[in-house]
Amino acid sequence: MNRASLDKRPDEVATMFDDVAPKYDVVNDVLSMGQTRRWRKIVVDAMEVSKGQRVLDLAAGTGTSSEPYADAGIDVVACDFSLGMLKVGKRRRPDINFIAGDATNLPFADNTFDATTISFGLRNVNEPKKALAEMLRVTKPGGRLVIAEFSQPVVPLWRTMYTEYLMRALPAIAVKVASNPDAYVYLAESIRAWPDQDHLAAWLQESGWEKVTYRNLTGGIVAVHRAFKPASEGAAAAIAAHKGPVAKLRRNIVR
Repeated sequence: MNRASLDKRPDEVATMFDDVAPKYDVVNDVLSMGQTRRWRKIVVDAMEVSKGQRVLDLAAGTGTSSEPYADAGIDVVACDFSLGMLKVGKRRRPDINFIAGDATNLPFADNTFDATTISFGLRNVNEPKKALAEMLRVTKPGGRLVIAEFSQPVVPLWRTMYTEYLMRALPAIAVKVASNPDAYVYLAESIRAWPDQDHLAAWLQESGWEKVTYRNLTGGIVAVHRAFKPASEGAAAAIAAHKGPVAKLRRNIVR
């Protein structure tokens, strides 16, 4: 299976995101036809966190995904490997704690966060399975993980139309509205190369997460996966060692 890194080194990917940081959120709204805000709200609902809890928001970029937690009085750490993104975010929201970090080697102690989330960033990590293991490490026993990522539309005709949009329309639109259109060609290719919903669910289980579920959004263009860290390290190891199929997934993960 093709990896979403698409032969780019981590520093090259970071530089690419530095370049698009000033207009990143606006361009995303345009390219998604306004759907990003709905998708992010569903992620926040799936997190089910409250005041007094601590949240790690990985691939937070400019902090757009972190803002709902900060606005609700929740202690959120916005972590990203792009210094350009973090600089834009810190200037806009100085009240949010922005930290530079690599998802495959997080700068946090074990069992630090009540919940961890990553939205539209896992496919840009050079070693996504290692990142899933790191997220498990820094999440408290019993804590949850919520991932929003582009996925595979479930209806064949819709999948074909979506692929055509990714590879033809998206780069053309990006030329008109983005500061670095080539970056969006890379992003389109990374989406197409990313594994489907069930493959990501299997990766989560292989990493030691339990109670893995997902929900398709916009016909499967995006999938929101949720999983929990077992109450004991031994249970996590047993789950990771399991070689059988992932249990039948419950797709409705939010109220």
